[in-house]
Amino acid sequence: MSKRTFPASELIINADGSCFHLHLKPEQLADKVILVGDPARVDTVAAHFDSKECEVSSREFHTITGMYKGKRITVQSHGIGCDNIDIVVNELDTLANIDYTTREEKDEHRTLTMVRIGTCGGLQPFTPTGSFIASVKSIGFDGLLNYYAGRNVVCDIDMEKAFTEHMQWDPIKGAPYVALADEELINKIAQDDMVRGYTISCGGFYGPQGRVLRADIADPKQNEKIEAFEYDGMKICNFEMESSAVAGLASLLGHRAMTCCMVIANRYTTEMNTEYKNSIDTLIEKVLDRI
Repeated sequence: MSKRTFPASELIINADGSCFHLHLKPEQLADKVILVGDPARVDTVAAHFDSKECEVSSREFHTITGMYKGKRITVQSHGIGCDNIDIVVNELDTLANIDYTTREEKDEHRTLTMVRIGTCGGLQPFTPTGSFIASVKSIGFDGLLNYYAGRNVVCDIDMEKAFTEHMQWDPIKGAPYVALADEELINKIAQDDMVRGYTISCGGFYGPQGRVLRADIADPKQNEKIEAFEYDGMKICNFEMESSAVAGLASLLGHRAMTCCMVIANRYTTEMNTEYKNSIDTLIEKVLDRI
């Protein structure tokens, strides 16, 4: 059986042998990867490292690989939104599973463990500001996974149906998908001090999350319906903008992934903490110790 070979138009490799957007080389990628949105947060995470092996920056993509308590870890920023996750997860996978010299898929699959550390808006009274939420399942409003074959295999189809019926979903918005985080990884990272629940990954920060400024939103009762939705004994705990793509795309590619976020705003109680950058370090330390 012939190996899959990827042409230059599909697998874009820079002149220095690095992947197109991240500018990272295969040997610079660790098996354990922490994903963060803010490029500056890469420095915050890497400040805990015992040593740093390499650092690369390109646009919003900032990478540091180093050692933490005997573990080799890569910290990678992805910017905002599921479209950026499409770039980051795909390029990390190519670094792990495609030979950059021959452009052929490697014989042996290399599995990455990816944990996204982020911030979010809480949607329930039991998720006040400062809470840590582990996303067991993520409902993607972005539509990204719908462009990939096999999305039904890595998604909870029954929950998708229950959610769209509950929301009286307008198909003009595109079909939401429900991506599952890696269960073993959830147990390892969340343990007994993170709230476990469902997360909605939105395609924007304002209208898609029910915020109303000068432009009215299509469904004024959207958040009310979201807060009331319950499936298999769990509720939707938070809004953010990346977890569905992280979990879904990683699963499609044979990797283990999850997202854990700190609540910096609670939409239910209308609280907001703009000074969260000092307190998120606690979540960072938990993930570093447990990954």
